[in-house]
Amino acid sequence: MNFLAHIFLSGSNEQVLVGNFIGDFVKGSQMKEYGEEVQNGIRLHRSIDHYTDTHPVVLESKVRLRDQFRHYAPVIVDIFYDHFLAKFWGEFSQIPLLDFTRGFYHNIEKYSEILPKGVKHMLGYMSKDNWLYNYQYIEGIDRALSGMSRRTKFESKMEHASKALEENYEAFENEFRRFFPDLQVHVANFK
Repeated sequence: MNFLAHIFLSGSNEQVLVGNFIGDFVKGSQMKEYGEEVQNGIRLHRSIDHYTDTHPVVLESKVRLRDQFRHYAPVIVDIFYDHFLAKFWGEFSQIPLLDFTRGFYHNIEKYSEILPKGVKHMLGYMSKDNWLYNYQYIEGIDRALSGMSRRTKFESKMEHASKALEENYEAFENEFRRFFPDLQVHVANFK
């Protein structure tokens, strides 16, 4: 799952949210540099990633993209699933998506002194263009994937991935709807 899902699945503990948000930027034993609750968030992030990467429904989505996008298929699926979470947000949260995303940007700023350098850099762009809110639109997904494509070391073709979403929209939506409740149960049982 991508940023929106990680943030949403963090619950109400701000420090767990911080850890879950920065999880991709904290490698190995670097986790010990953070307080216990932030470490719990990093562990939650890793658990969500592992569960997602090995779930059979997610594998269906990846297979559909693998020929065209090779090892970038999992990244693309994560962003597609965030699109569906944003699009159907009202089914998962009583808080309007715009309020949720604004609240996140406000809260994460309180922890700026402990955010990894890469997160701080990205967060400026993320909040300015409210990536999380705009994930609900194909145009928002297209901007996110095109930006990622420009930053990859190898040719990713991610700038074309939103077309693959549009061409297989119903299948990806169905897979998201089959997968996300399982992920919610997994997170609820996370210790």
